Amino acid sequence: MPAANDSPSPEPLDDQLDAGADGPGDGTGQPGPRGTAKSEQTRALILETALRLFQERGYDKTTMRAIAKEAGVSVGNAYYYFAGKEHLIQGFYDRIGAEHLAAVGPVLARETELEARIAGVLKAWLDVAEPYHEFAAQFFKNAADPDSPLSPFSPESQGPREESIAIHREVLAGSRAKVPDELRDVLPELMWLSLMGLVMYWVFDRSEGRARSYRLAERGARLTTRGVSLARFRALRPLVREVHELFTDFLPGMTKVLPDPGVKGRTAE
Repeated sequence: MPAANDSPSPEPLDDQLDAGADGPGDGTGQPGPRGTAKSEQTRALILETALRLFQERGYDKTTMRAIAKEAGVSVGNAYYYFAGKEHLIQGFYDRIGAEHLAAVGPVLARETELEARIAGVLKAWLDVAEPYHEFAAQFFKNAADPDSPLSPFSPESQGPREESIAIHREVLAGSRAKVPDELRDVLPELMWLSLMGLVMYWVFDRSEGRARSYRLAERGARLTTRGVSLARFRALRPLVREVHELFTDFLPGMTKVLPDPGVKGRTAE
């Protein structure tokens, strides 16, 4: 596996120069605007083309020029909607997040037991992500870098991250489990982290039909449910906060995106 801090392959110089032809031209590196139905169709076409080429050729070997050519648009127009391959992956995050949200709707409407709701949400993610499994490992080496825009902890990933945490918040809110009020804000973040752990395992899972990932989702849901049940005992609640603090203090990127649950005024080590 390549080093986790490898940066995305740079685009050819002529691709970068062409980006100014009919792109935003403001040098901010931000993706182009959304607006008319035609612009949304063009944006969707570029994203669909990119995901197909990532699957066929691999993430590192696919250039913006190749994506533009396959989509039938100019290179500058491709850059107008997506400032680079990293932003195309952000589009992928948006896409899979929307598909996941739609997939969990029936689960959350049907199930009231916490374990079934957690397992349903985790397995729904595996279902919607399966078509993209073959190229996922190719950009994972960049996503694993906390300074990469592909990182799930990056500012660029804030939207999909918050939407996913909101799903886990709904998992708790709609269950029959009794969750102490003081832990309701902490647990969804920890549940999202457990999903990130499942994603990492899934990326490298070569079992048929990703069967091991589905088993991990079921066992993880069972373990989380037991933890929530134990959290009803006041003496064990500090342990949950300690786990949350462990992640926010030591997991790369977490201190930038999640609130610090530590005692106010505590100095950093």
